[in-house]
Amino acid sequence: MKRIFLFVLTNLAVLFVINITLRLLGVDRWVDETGAIDFNALLVLSAVIGFSGSLISLAMSKWSAKRMVGARVIDNPSDPTERWLVDTVKRQAISAGIGMPEVAIYDAPDVNAFATGWNRNAALVAVSTGLLRSMSRDEAEAVLAHEISHVANGDMVTLALIQGVVNTFVIFFAKLFGYFVDRVILKNDRGGYGIGRFAAEIVAQLVLGVLASMIVMWFSRQREFRADAGGANLAGRQKMIAALERLKGNHEQATLPEQMAAFGISGGKRFSKLFMTHPPLDERIEALRSAR
Repeated sequence: MKRIFLFVLTNLAVLFVINITLRLLGVDRWVDETGAIDFNALLVLSAVIGFSGSLISLAMSKWSAKRMVGARVIDNPSDPTERWLVDTVKRQAISAGIGMPEVAIYDAPDVNAFATGWNRNAALVAVSTGLLRSMSRDEAEAVLAHEISHVANGDMVTLALIQGVVNTFVIFFAKLFGYFVDRVILKNDRGGYGIGRFAAEIVAQLVLGVLASMIVMWFSRQREFRADAGGANLAGRQKMIAALERLKGNHEQATLPEQMAAFGISGGKRFSKLFMTHPPLDERIEALRSAR
């Protein structure tokens, strides 16, 4: 499973920090003096924490992506390959109606690429050195078109909104679980946060977060088909099919960090189909061949 985890891990870290900060500031108040739950206050608090986590993660996505993979942004192309790369992305960005993304290369043997950024006019498109070595220019052009389509489709922003909704319900039910453990199991009627309530809440957030990620993964799989179709429109259907066929031979070697796989061209190994971030390559190829 190699896709969304840069975004997801940053999101989880931000959630944790916001949670602790609000608690220390005394803002985390959704239980009154009698021990009754104010569900409206809890829902609002959960939404503030949940959407803050996803939106801050989105805002940090380019910065964290560059550091995660060691990407080098091409400011001034130093060779014909870099010049071709920048020119191709520029041409496709114009065709897709988006602002020129930053273009970067990162050193990795796998054949992969990704796109990220907080909006469609301030994105980053990065390719691996393995992709540049292994693919023909027609195939690489199709991969770039796939990533540009992710940007043009607004997938990063949509992902952040979906993650925000998922976070909201994870926080909401995790806090209720912590309250239940504290009051019912530990018999704490003094109010406030005991260590048992805190620990139960954190464990619930982790477990519910894993389960809720299936929703995000499902969204990711659907967006891959759309990005493939967009790539076919920008670069040509046969080039897109050829690029996916090439990826089949490199599928087991994909090593894009877990955190960056969300907008990669290839998804890597899978533990379960529910947690797959990319559909099987054969399904993607068949979808392109059968499209009218």
